[in-house]
Amino acid sequence: MSRTVPENLNFLPKQYEETGKLSINHNYLQQQFSDYNDIFSKLELLVQEGDYTLGKHVDAFEQRICELTGAQYALGVGSGTDALFLSLKALNIGDGDEVITTPFTFFATIGAIATSGAKPVFVDAREDYNIDPSKIANAITEKTKAILPVHWGGYACEMDKIISIAQKNDLAVIEDSCHGIRASIDGKALGTFGDIGCFSMHPLKNLNVWGDGGYLVTDNEALYRKLSLLRNHGLVNRDTAEVWAYNSRLDSIQAIVANHLLNKIDHITDSRIKNAALYDELLIDVPQITVPKRPKHIKQVYHIYVVRAQNRNQLQQFLIEKGIDAKVHYPVPMHLQPASKHYGYTEGDFPVAEKLCETVISFPVHEFITENEIRYVCDQVKSFYAN
Repeated sequence: MSRTVPENLNFLPKQYEETGKLSINHNYLQQQFSDYNDIFSKLELLVQEGDYTLGKHVDAFEQRICELTGAQYALGVGSGTDALFLSLKALNIGDGDEVITTPFTFFATIGAIATSGAKPVFVDAREDYNIDPSKIANAITEKTKAILPVHWGGYACEMDKIISIAQKNDLAVIEDSCHGIRASIDGKALGTFGDIGCFSMHPLKNLNVWGDGGYLVTDNEALYRKLSLLRNHGLVNRDTAEVWAYNSRLDSIQAIVANHLLNKIDHITDSRIKNAALYDELLIDVPQITVPKRPKHIKQVYHIYVVRAQNRNQLQQFLIEKGIDAKVHYPVPMHLQPASKHYGYTEGDFPVAEKLCETVISFPVHEFITENEIRYVCDQVKSFYAN
């Protein structure tokens, strides 16, 4: 009996193939993990130990994250998305509740809110890509339970104002710090300002693993205990479930990879900051390019290097033709996504976010791009506008 073969909705292999042809690429994983034999030797020991799930490697990773961020508690979970979702559940946010966030973000931010049962309530962004604190108060209703700011690209939101608004209105704050490992404000790590900070270790994040992975941090012992239950079926021991919960454990394989990369995280961070500074220097005087302000009290870590560009789409295509993996993160704001249609938002509701989506462009900034390659990218940008 014949059957109809469903459409393959996995668009990633084709995407990897297309971008892999470009000489200056956002994807640097082969270089970053060229020392994979060191990791393989640790995985060989893991196979002998059989310590695959929430084992000692995860414990060691969580301890290192506490030391790195200054947080009291850290928990490894299945992804950055899971970190956001579990944080909402730990704060008892769900059906009928509202969570204030930005429409200029990645899908995971909104997906976590929506799948928790809550409604995302959008507030416009500012020119620095982050949520505009001055517009938050007007979005608060009796249903509002939390503010979820996103540190876009590893650039810190204005957390003092956001925390002040939250405290005045008895709201929780969940930081989407998925771009923000090692970023800080006046030396205080992103993710440690609110009730919970959420981080991703997707393969293209600054701290990355061989698949999906994430973690969260908190200083609240009660939240830590609840999150510990939520990530592991609600189990307090092998035979007892205190609550019915989820399976979102960081596995030992990914913890080993993360621990390996943590040894390099300062080099990774410093390299990205140095590369971004060179981009800034070379692009700041290009009239058609808008480089964001870089306040000295903020340590930005450049998960992505983003500027605004006139004739963005044409510039992107021009750069791709020159072998440069210029990307757009992202062309459609979250309130205008098909999945948001039932929320009732329309074009023009959040003009700054919409303008950002029309003008932002990202250039490779990782630790393996060379100075000559950065100069080539900037030369091609200037060449495009000179024509």
